[in-house]
Amino acid sequence: MTRNTAQRITTTLREEISRKTPQPTLSGFVEMDEVYIVAGHKGRPKIVHRIGRHWRRNRLRGAMGRGTLVGEKPPIFWMMQRNGDVVARMLPNVRQVTIEPIIRQFVQVGSIVFTDEYDIYSRLSHLGYFHSTICHSQGEYARDDDGDGYCEVHVNTIEGFWSLLRSWLRPHRGVSQESLPLYLAFFQFVYNSKARGMALLPSLLGLLMS
Repeated sequence: MTRNTAQRITTTLREEISRKTPQPTLSGFVEMDEVYIVAGHKGRPKIVHRIGRHWRRNRLRGAMGRGTLVGEKPPIFWMMQRNGDVVARMLPNVRQVTIEPIIRQFVQVGSIVFTDEYDIYSRLSHLGYFHSTICHSQGEYARDDDGDGYCEVHVNTIEGFWSLLRSWLRPHRGVSQESLPLYLAFFQFVYNSKARGMALLPSLLGLLMS
């Protein structure tokens, strides 16, 4: 088949996975973090023309610091239950009013939430969660609060998940903002299925044919 036909098929598969995948409820120990992926409007010349941006001869490069959707460096908000499922969402920006509805939707009240010191998480205790932070700016990456010899306060699990996603996206050589949520939904489905390779096929077919 041609490249365009293969692209249409894979896009249809991602759309159906995104539409049909049951969304998990996270509880217990939950880690949250945000990352920023450089994503413009690859393959969509009409959008590029409408926003008045010139074509780039080299790859899209995001600005330094925290990004936004408009700035072509959209934030990806992650929530992960330790030894459980993950939820990933592309957001227009990272603000308290943006993340609170997502947290309320997916994280059970009373859960113990671990984040870094970014102030968008400062209201978690008011929302009914037990909140512990790790201070990366001071060189802290794990802490033992209860004295049992196990450093339970960290976000290392979800940072490891981000490294997996980054490696998975790299061969695509850039993903547009319009397609990125579909890629995230597919990666979330694969991770939550706890299967790899051909072992994933029964879960994939079962979802698509449901």
